[in-house]
Amino acid sequence: MFVRWSNLTIAEDERTRLPGYRDDAVVRRFDAPEALDMRFYEIHARSILNRVPAASRMPFRWTINPYRGCSHACTYCFARPTHTYLDFDAGRDFEREIVVKVNAPEVLRVELARPSWKREHVALGTNTDPYQWVEGRYRLMEGIWEALRDAANPCSVLTKSPLLLRDLKLMLAIRERTEFSACLSIPTLDEKAWRETEPHTPSPRARLEAVAELNRAGIPTGVLIAPLMPGINDAPAQVEPLLAAAAEAGATNIAGIALHLRGETRDVFMGWLREARPDLLPRYEQLYKGRAYAPPRERERLARMVGRGAAPGAFWRPRNRAAEARPPGHAQPWPGLEAEQEPEQTALF
Repeated sequence: MFVRWSNLTIAEDERTRLPGYRDDAVVRRFDAPEALDMRFYEIHARSILNRVPAASRMPFRWTINPYRGCSHACTYCFARPTHTYLDFDAGRDFEREIVVKVNAPEVLRVELARPSWKREHVALGTNTDPYQWVEGRYRLMEGIWEALRDAANPCSVLTKSPLLLRDLKLMLAIRERTEFSACLSIPTLDEKAWRETEPHTPSPRARLEAVAELNRAGIPTGVLIAPLMPGINDAPAQVEPLLAAAAEAGATNIAGIALHLRGETRDVFMGWLREARPDLLPRYEQLYKGRAYAPPRERERLARMVGRGAAPGAFWRPRNRAAEARPPGHAQPWPGLEAEQEPEQTALF
């Protein structure tokens, strides 16, 4: 069978077994400055379509995650706890030990062709970024988009990387056959806040340029300002320029989500806070005391700041038709805003 990564080299003939996977994983390293001290575990997945539990408040029921772990190294990433299922830690390992589902496009074709498949909306990028650095080497997303195009299956993508522009022609081909939208996650334009909290992500300005280019090409593309972190990127002087820049880029939706700290993500974020922003530590300990989400009043404050935007669910139109009936500027409540009960967001993974 032809494999798109056959031109890549293995620095060491190393194999290991990961929990939950039947076959050994091939461990690969790349001789590139961006990938130093990183290992990539090539595995063959038995399934690539992930069902989101019905109890979840997410506006979609299916996701695809070609990678586990993420080299972006965002301090706040809510997907960090999922790495512990692989006997990795949620800190350094999440950023440096990346699992690559090398057969994702082929498995997806099989699953989309099943008679039981109802062509439901599929969301990409809801866990780790499908366009993180290593996608430039494995190019899994090309095959995934081709499979979705050939099946005329509604889909969407959320990413922090302008690398998705590489696949613009495939996205346009999907758009011609079915519903398709994109979203760029841009928490801030503030360079200090960006470099401290998202150390290995592309420039926010480059992401805004990608939003503009996608919209010019006819791909409905929005901006997700997430997470909003008190004292870090939530000042009006930081948010207002981003809202204006997103609007100038033609963003079809602009939404904001407050920081939430669940499980091991809390440990990683609070550890970073102690070193980088000890002045904020008492405030966060109070805001997130005994809870994963900030108090409703704090979320209401942040929601008003992005009041001209839409609800996060607006990025997945096929699963959120009710939102279209709301008056302009009227956003859905943020998860957990109307009640203290927290949504089971980890159910996405």
